[in-house]
Amino acid sequence: MSSEQVKVLFLPSGKRGEFPKHTQLLDAARTLGVDIDSVCGGRGLCGRCQISCMSGTFQKHKMTSSPAHLSPLVATEIKFNERKGPLAEGRRLSCHAELLDDVIIDVPPESQVHRQIIRKDAEHRDIQLNTATRLYFVTLPESTLEDARGEAKLLMASLESEWGLTDLRIETSELVKLQVALASGDRGVTVAVFESTQIIGVWSGLFDAPRGVAVDVGSTTVAAHLCDLATGDVLSSASVMNPQIPFGEDLMSRVSYIMMHPEGAEAMSSAIQTALSKLFAELTEQLGETTDNILEVSLVANPIMHHLVLGINPINLGGAPFALTIDEAVTLKARDLGLDTHSQARLFVLPCIAGHVGADTAGVILAESPDSDEAMSLIVDVGTNAEIVLGNKDRLLVCSSPTGPAFEGGEISAGQRATAGAIERVRIDRETLEPKFRVIGSELWSTEVGFADSTNELSITGICGSGIIEVVAEMFLAGIISEDGIVDGALAERSSRVRSHGRTWSYVLHFAEDETQRDIVVTQNDVRQIQLAKAALYAGIKLLMDKMGVSAVDRIRLAGAFGSHISVEHAMVLGLIPDCPLDHVSSAGNAAGVGARIALLDHGAREGIQRTVNKAERIETATETDFQDYFVAAMAFPHKTDPYPNLFSVVERPSPKVVEQAEGRRRRRRP
Repeated sequence: MSSEQVKVLFLPSGKRGEFPKHTQLLDAARTLGVDIDSVCGGRGLCGRCQISCMSGTFQKHKMTSSPAHLSPLVATEIKFNERKGPLAEGRRLSCHAELLDDVIIDVPPESQVHRQIIRKDAEHRDIQLNTATRLYFVTLPESTLEDARGEAKLLMASLESEWGLTDLRIETSELVKLQVALASGDRGVTVAVFESTQIIGVWSGLFDAPRGVAVDVGSTTVAAHLCDLATGDVLSSASVMNPQIPFGEDLMSRVSYIMMHPEGAEAMSSAIQTALSKLFAELTEQLGETTDNILEVSLVANPIMHHLVLGINPINLGGAPFALTIDEAVTLKARDLGLDTHSQARLFVLPCIAGHVGADTAGVILAESPDSDEAMSLIVDVGTNAEIVLGNKDRLLVCSSPTGPAFEGGEISAGQRATAGAIERVRIDRETLEPKFRVIGSELWSTEVGFADSTNELSITGICGSGIIEVVAEMFLAGIISEDGIVDGALAERSSRVRSHGRTWSYVLHFAEDETQRDIVVTQNDVRQIQLAKAALYAGIKLLMDKMGVSAVDRIRLAGAFGSHISVEHAMVLGLIPDCPLDHVSSAGNAAGVGARIALLDHGAREGIQRTVNKAERIETATETDFQDYFVAAMAFPHKTDPYPNLFSVVERPSPKVVEQAEGRRRRRRP
């Protein structure tokens, strides 16, 4: 790379810097912390990192900028134009544009990583309060010539006589605080003792604000809850988008980025550790406190996030045999990872189970306790990689299944994250095939009076995960698609919403209202992506049921933010989950986060979850010969052979139809 430096200014953030000539624009943005999205990890596939280069001389910034100051359009951008339609005039993919001279870059709103609507609340449930860190107040006797013991020994003696604590050790940093505390007060001090062995905090007088944080680090969202270690109450909550998203939206994209850029692992670890510190500051600021009150942190995460938080390169998790560097629970000082807490605060990270079944699943198991009940429970955490738990008090099976990003809006033509303006609920009239829908940010259905006014400032932009589930299920129930997932082009004679889409057919969910918008369409390929995702999920479930020797389950719990907001009925119509009485299917909410809170507040649960994880049986779907057969059968809606009697006792089954894989209207060839 050239040693010649060029200037770049990003708007609207105003961040600027100097970089060597030929630096990739996206790399420059990341270095400066500029808010540019990138789903594909800089491969030029997603198109979300689009920017515009301003042209002219800007006296305010003392810069002359021109599109010619960026490298010419490359083959990847040309191929993107062919695949996803032309880039808007003046737009470039920042992942393939290099700096040649000074530039001012505009990052449009659609290319920015916006704060997602976060739906990870701290669910209420009973937790036994038995914290690892406890506070003790003692009053030390005055030192005398007759008693030459040091102040640390006096402290230990007081703790033994007043609280029965023996064989304690004290951190060196707290010796300094002890001296200051005794000098400034009336010999009364409060100490924090970790696991009845280690003094990790000293305060002058009475200190009664011990705090702990339960953290759920997801690939998209990081959620944290500040708890009072004395009462167990949740005092404040905060969430943030995972700052690693610019390196790749899904986990495998991030691992791929690390494979191509070895320094990426350290950058991602630093990004998430910094984000956690900012969250901790936000949590305590809500109470008018400081992070010095945080004495404990418990954390759950999927395996890749788990490794990155700990500063471990997750590259081994990018391919078979998906070996974890460490799978047991970890306890360390939070400051060892640079986290903004009390200097001696302890971080507890729940154990991972397998290469694709992480500490988040351990948290779910801890929260749901399937291993303590007679009933056969199925717990599913739906994401890019679905984690599945099946069992009862006698036996526990776990596996993961590669569902891909379709349930989160990825690989769907109009798919997007759950942000304002995304369609989240859908109903389709069986007779007219006309839809009605709701969008995030409005409580009204699209057919209700006032809907246009309520969405005037939102702009209907796409379909999020829950909307994808509902629209495809509704299309099946309305007969728009067959059991095999084929869009019935013959219905174009009945409704203008069924129209040709290249060589297949599609369904228009929402017609664009003006030229600035686009039609929101569900294509044949979108349906196929949902089929592939749900078949992978169901095949994993079926495999565990087969191993367990059961043909039905007693209850189904849907975990995670996605599981909290999908319609149980529509999920079953698609065949995401096996047949079960609908009132036995429910959301577990953010069960992983609840598990983190249990581990934070109940020290005994930490050893308990390690024992449970040790006895859980891991099933590797990739090596099971029956998985493919289960997958093929599960491609149908809801299933090729499973009858779903419970579902169709409350939902009218659509009339069977056979639709040929017919092509849409063909273009006439030129003579």
